[in-house]
Amino acid sequence: MKSYAIVGAGARALSMFARPLVSELGAFAKLVGICDVNLKRAETMSRLCGGSGIALFDDFDGMLQATQPDTVIVTTIDRNHHEFIIRALEAGCDVVSEKPLTIDADKMNAIFAAEKKTGRSVTVTFNCRFIPYMVRIKELLASGAVGDIHSVHFEWFLDTRHGADYFRRWHRRMSNSGGLLVHKSTHHFDLVNWWLGDVPETVHGFGDLRFYGRNGAHAGERCRSCDHRHTCDFYYDITANDTVNQLYYQAEAEDGYIRDQCVFAKEIDIYDTMTVQAKYEKGASLSYSLTAYNPMEGWRIAFVGSKGRLEAEDFASGPLSGTSYNTVRLFDRKGDLTTVQVRKAGGGHGGGDERLRRMLFAGDLEDPLGQQAGSWEGAMSLLIGAAANLSIADKKPVVIRELLHNNPTFIH
Repeated sequence: MKSYAIVGAGARALSMFARPLVSELGAFAKLVGICDVNLKRAETMSRLCGGSGIALFDDFDGMLQATQPDTVIVTTIDRNHHEFIIRALEAGCDVVSEKPLTIDADKMNAIFAAEKKTGRSVTVTFNCRFIPYMVRIKELLASGAVGDIHSVHFEWFLDTRHGADYFRRWHRRMSNSGGLLVHKSTHHFDLVNWWLGDVPETVHGFGDLRFYGRNGAHAGERCRSCDHRHTCDFYYDITANDTVNQLYYQAEAEDGYIRDQCVFAKEIDIYDTMTVQAKYEKGASLSYSLTAYNPMEGWRIAFVGSKGRLEAEDFASGPLSGTSYNTVRLFDRKGDLTTVQVRKAGGGHGGGDERLRRMLFAGDLEDPLGQQAGSWEGAMSLLIGAAANLSIADKKPVVIRELLHNNPTFIH
């Protein structure tokens, strides 16, 4: 049985790792330590996950020395992922990192160097690869359903419940998260990379802040104390959810982190309106967009190939949501339509969380489709977003291989 320690005691760490390691995965894995700069939050997570005998720390190196874990799970603020990944590798541990692997190319290259130096490995948790609908799309494309893929058109919609939440939290600063093109879109770029079985070559991006931040009619510090809390459409009651209340509101005096900051604050510098054009090494092109203030939540994608077209979509909110099946539409060169239906799975992120954990921690599932992702896959997804950020700033395309420092050691 392998032992695991977690650094970063937030809501995602609790639901994705701490609780399952204590319950459903207890026969395969043991959670031995939780570390967070906010010790009260670590204590709260330990209590909420129902574990006993889990050592708690606010010092990462102290946790490594005291618990000697086989693997460290990194679920901190994105800007710190590389720091804890590298320190864990150097301590002789393997690493499981929440997405994104990190937020820019320099930090990514440092992770690669540490992996090479230590011989340890990093796994990145791309749960979307494990959603049955996404898996069926992969199988159809791999079978040649549309032939050689020439273009991909991918649109992602965040609604004003989910989308707004990124502008309340630490994600709202580019220095913390790399913006949504890194923090959120890394899921989407990884799916395209996996579906195509290819890596990006050149990226051109456009982005702006059009709805949140400076665009609001009024701004306060936080929802709980705001004069507009009774009339604002974006009021968020941090005490309404017991887990959020305990993990964040009840612990904020320890480190000053405020979970319900105003979505119209002037300090917000990430984009809420983004488009990306990418060219892949085997020739396919990607057209991608993400907006964070839609009346619905979901996505649409189309693959156009030498033998036809594949279309897929899914919605989690709005008038198109609520179906029990997902549908894949296949059009051949004559225009004839074939549909493939996939029953929606229950569980976190469309069943992706549970299936990823089973493969990762129980290790009793085969992986013929290459769903398990390592540092290379993590790098190829985050680099599209990081390159898009550079392209937006410099108003010119970015070549991905140049961000790898052109070092042949890092070429996969």
